[in-house]
Amino acid sequence: MQPRIDPKIAPGAYQAMRGLETYLHQSGLELSLLLLIKLRASQINGCAYCIDMHWKDSRANGESEQRLYGLDAWQESPYYTDRERAALAWAEAVTRVAETHVPDDVYEEVRPHFAEKELADLTLAVATINAWNRLAIATRAEPGKYQPSQVHEVKKSA
Repeated sequence: MQPRIDPKIAPGAYQAMRGLETYLHQSGLELSLLLLIKLRASQINGCAYCIDMHWKDSRANGESEQRLYGLDAWQESPYYTDRERAALAWAEAVTRVAETHVPDDVYEEVRPHFAEKELADLTLAVATINAWNRLAIATRAEPGKYQPSQVHEVKKSA
């Protein structure tokens, strides 16, 4: 597939999206958790570019291949904490909002694991990756060329 347009052609909007990412990385949510939900939402949406990016970022952040390979079947895999499971269930429900309308039982499942602000930030993170997925798919962003930034290496060692 050939790339269509560069979303950076609208610099104000692109910077606003980057601003959301900056906020989320400073929100207090664990980077590993953010990366897991970004990868899972990207799998659901079929965004090859974002799957490639968040797989590489997760590995650069120290995530195991086993947990990444099992992510598509996280409900049957023993590699995830209760907090991660709740976040993944929430991410799936919010990503599939047209189908699920984010059911009350999923909300009740996630609430014990996240403070109110954390849940707001988690929801914003899911909404943001869904927006990135739609941009990358619509513009035909080319997967495979992305390389993790040193930011993940710095956060890992800090």
